[in-house]
Amino acid sequence: MAARGDDSGKNNEDISSVMGFSGFGKKARTFDFNAIFEQTRRTAIERSQRAVENRQQETPRERSAGPSQSVKPSASCSSRQQDSDDSSDSEPVGPPLPPGHTSVAEEDEELIGPPLPPGFRGSAADDDDDDNDDDTMEDDDDDDPVKKIPDTHEITLQHGTKTVSALGLDPSGARLVTGGYDFDVKFWDFAGMDAALQAFRSLQPCECHQIRSLQYSITGDVILVVAGNAQAKVLDRDGFQVLECVKGDQYIVDMANTKGHTAMLNSGCWHPKIKEEFLTCSNDGTVRTWDLNNDKKHKSVFKPRSLQGKRVTPTCCTYSRDGKLIAAGCQDGTIQIWDRNLSVHTKFHCRQAHTPGSDTSCLTFSYDGTTLASRGGDDTLKTWDIRSFKKPLNVATGLTSYFPMTDCCFSPDDKLLVTGTSVKREEGNGKLVFFDRESFKKVYEIEVASASVVRCLWHPKLNQIMVGTADGLAKVYYDPVKSQRGAKLCVVKNKRKEKQAETLTQDYIITPHALPMFREARQRSTRKQLEKDRLDPMKSHKPEPPVSGPGRGGRVAAHGGTLSSFIVKNIALDKTDDSNPREAILRHAKEAADNPYWVAPAYKQTQPDPLFAEEESEDEEADKEPEWKKRKI
Repeated sequence: MAARGDDSGKNNEDISSVMGFSGFGKKARTFDFNAIFEQTRRTAIERSQRAVENRQQETPRERSAGPSQSVKPSASCSSRQQDSDDSSDSEPVGPPLPPGHTSVAEEDEELIGPPLPPGFRGSAADDDDDDNDDDTMEDDDDDDPVKKIPDTHEITLQHGTKTVSALGLDPSGARLVTGGYDFDVKFWDFAGMDAALQAFRSLQPCECHQIRSLQYSITGDVILVVAGNAQAKVLDRDGFQVLECVKGDQYIVDMANTKGHTAMLNSGCWHPKIKEEFLTCSNDGTVRTWDLNNDKKHKSVFKPRSLQGKRVTPTCCTYSRDGKLIAAGCQDGTIQIWDRNLSVHTKFHCRQAHTPGSDTSCLTFSYDGTTLASRGGDDTLKTWDIRSFKKPLNVATGLTSYFPMTDCCFSPDDKLLVTGTSVKREEGNGKLVFFDRESFKKVYEIEVASASVVRCLWHPKLNQIMVGTADGLAKVYYDPVKSQRGAKLCVVKNKRKEKQAETLTQDYIITPHALPMFREARQRSTRKQLEKDRLDPMKSHKPEPPVSGPGRGGRVAAHGGTLSSFIVKNIALDKTDDSNPREAILRHAKEAADNPYWVAPAYKQTQPDPLFAEEESEDEEADKEPEWKKRKI
């Protein structure tokens, strides 16, 4: 056994020398349970004896005070004694406890840590009180809807220089689309924008027509564009055309017999439940519903009428929240509501909703579907209960409106009503005014800009307010705490650095024609070049002047400049008398006979001698005349 122990020791030393350490760790701690039990029994006996001695030394008055007051010092002493007894096995961690302080084990229900200052409550009570405070704060916020208005921060999107007449935000709140009097429609992506706040797309879907209304469908995949023409368009999220409504026949009297609108559009919106259906109204006196899958004809026609049964022009239209009702505000101040499935007679009708002759610019239903708000061209804002449609519930006056599309909308909690006011140029600031829905008191207002506020939109999911102004701005109001996503995504991004074009600093390559001696002079002014070309007879095609004098370059003088004048001068005006042509020819007979050159040498050998008749006098000719010529028969 001893030899085996020595071998194991040598093996350990060899392993330690090879592995590079002296041992395999500290020796494990061993416990003697019998000694521990004996120590515990002895401590318990001493504690009981000490308690008996203390009770014998107490006075009768101290005994009458009760046993509860005499237990704590003995317990503290016993705990200190136990700590001193156990110090041999394990030392206590930290400094010793101060006199009169009990340990955690003795006071199970007391708090851990130093004593709390006077008037301060414990953690459990604090939690309860904090919960109560939070509840009260939430109750206060619920009672006061003004505190929920997200107006602590704002961003400004520069649409253009003209009025922003249309705003549209998709249901998820990721993209905003703006349209204006400058015919442009711009797309803004909150997640893709940086702090520069630039639109990622701009287009003119209706050419030279002002944009009247923009709205995303309930699924957010298409956009309804209503402009100043007679044909509404539907675009996808990237701006490509999906549908264009057909135009009706403007020479047909009954507008129900045409396939589409025949005059300028005023407003339009999507159905809140059916994603393929949308609604438009026009100056032709009709309100039409359309199906996205059928571009050949409208779906149904609603014709608002005046009290005398005449045609009136609808200026705005909308669906109810459940999509069962269609409401239209007309130029004669009336508000007419139809059942979506019954297009002949109105279901609700108010003849004196607004001042006759004023254009109702907006109609919107509350989220609970019982209240209708109307923004009139008579500078008023009214709310109506569709169950009792004869008189308005509340009326607010003095809200100036100069635009035919001034908005009003409800807050997401349905407790506030918001609208914008108009101002003349440099005569004040356009405001966003908030009214309490029940009392209809003006509870808050925001000065937006030194121009009219035309459009306003309060998105329920983002809890952000979008505003369109008459000076080409689209502002977004938000609160970092109360709002979600939207404008908060782009304001935290830094502006992208502009890419600079790379420039060559060495190794210039010069082509031969780039040298000054080969380089053509740069044409700085078109006028100067035309003057130079005018002086050049070849480039200006200048006609040649007439020849004066004897002539030059093969050209005759002025009098014989043409063939006709040359013939007139040399032949027709020749004064020589050639009255006897025979004598004129025989003038050259002697010269031709003496010096033949042309004809005579060729026929010299074969030519016979010419015999000419001898000339006789007239008397001889008369005598030789035959007798039968003299005789008269």
